[in-house]
Amino acid sequence: MPRARRLPRIVRAMARCKPARLPTNRAIPDRPPTVREGGCGTRDIAPSPLGRAFWGALAIAALLAAFPARADEAFVTSQPAEMLSIVDLDSRTVVASLPIPGKPAGIAVSPDGRRAFVTSPDGKALTILDAATRTVTARVDVGGGPVGVAVHPSGDIAYVADWYGARIIAVDAASARILGTVQTGDSPSGLAVTPDGALLLSADRDSDAVSLIDTGSLKRVGEIKVGSRPFGVTIDAAGTRAYTANVASNDVSVIDLATRRLIATVKVGERPYAVALAQGRGFVTNQYAGTLSVFDLATLEPVGTVAVGEYPEGIAASRDGAFVYVANWETNTLSVVDAKTLKLVDDIVVADGPRAFGSFIRATSR
Repeated sequence: MPRARRLPRIVRAMARCKPARLPTNRAIPDRPPTVREGGCGTRDIAPSPLGRAFWGALAIAALLAAFPARADEAFVTSQPAEMLSIVDLDSRTVVASLPIPGKPAGIAVSPDGRRAFVTSPDGKALTILDAATRTVTARVDVGGGPVGVAVHPSGDIAYVADWYGARIIAVDAASARILGTVQTGDSPSGLAVTPDGALLLSADRDSDAVSLIDTGSLKRVGEIKVGSRPFGVTIDAAGTRAYTANVASNDVSVIDLATRRLIATVKVGERPYAVALAQGRGFVTNQYAGTLSVFDLATLEPVGTVAVGEYPEGIAASRDGAFVYVANWETNTLSVVDAKTLKLVDDIVVADGPRAFGSFIRATSR
């Protein structure tokens, strides 16, 4: 994390008269304290309006410098290790490890960063975590074989793909109560919700299709045929296009969500798993090739290839689009790729067998 800037002399003098640390939950006061002459003297001097403004701004600047913003985090599921590794993305270190039973695979962090949701296929369960305190708040028995998971933009509902049951289970995030189910095609895997929260997409692997689910009624309202064996599905920030990684046809299907039809196919590497979007580009993990295929989102033309770890699976972009993070199953690392230069800039060691299948970046309060 960035080091605090050296404070001005007068502020340092004042700091010597009080504890060096403030409680992290203490709000900045709505008015500045009276200034003590000499910093530690006893005589009060009432500040002028200009002085109050100056000292208020200075106090806020000092607090911001002394308490740097917390970095965004990556929540990485590791299936063989039955572990969730939490990675600080500024320092690029694992800052916490939480045991999650049942061979965890899917992950979704709510847009507000409050909760994280983890699927355990062997445990037939969805684990709900308080992402800030890094504690488990509930474990929901959903049955079947839960794999993919996505969260409604409101953060109130999690959707779980049941691979064996060919259905999606809606779970209330606060109460951990199952709200309902809806049938899909065969072997639903990756899930994604449109930014307006109206539509849920399910990549139905063994149906070679994407199911469209109305989130309001929890009813299946359409199906779009894509490439062979779609696994991961990603929706762009505008909610206009969706992309599926098709593991058997080695390509990405591009869907126009307004017309609800397939509009293009992009060839990528061997055994593509999932797609991330950043810097006007699509980044695709190729499991068998150990690479990322990169293509231009406007022209759909190839841009390049990036070598990462062995058997890359889950992939996600940073909030500012500067970096792409890749979970490598065989090398037990989270690769950091510069989305602009397409250079591998770091590899972070995580627990054995990372999958991180889903939206695994947690936005912290900044």
